[in-house]
Amino acid sequence: VQLQASGGGLVQTGGYLRLSCAVSGRIDSTYAVGWFRQAPGREREFVATITWSGSLTYYADSVKGRFAISRDTASNTDYLQMDSLKPEDTAVYYCAARMSGGTWPLRKSYDYEYWGRGTLVTVSS
Repeated sequence: VQLQASGGGLVQTGGYLRLSCAVSGRIDSTYAVGWFRQAPGREREFVATITWSGSLTYYADSVKGRFAISRDTASNTDYLQMDSLKPEDTAVYYCAARMSGGTWPLRKSYDYEYWGRGTLVTVSS
């Protein structure tokens, strides 16, 4: 399974970005795709997750109401729409995939077996 995140960039406070995560390879048993982020000097933290069917979503409290996760089943691409961005959202964002089922919500790094390279989001004040 391969994941490719894209869409990062530099944006001002209050702005928006949409991240994409293209999932490919042996994806038949994929259960969920999650987004995580890691700011400089900080541990990786959970952002949001969505089941492969798109029927369930879950968000970290810090992004709830500002970020929206979705997926396009036809293209096997997951999206993270990020609105009302704040400087504290600055981080490298990673997408990850979980095979088979699990206890929902899947919000720990170890819940995910496959990871893509990150994309940098910088929010200027």
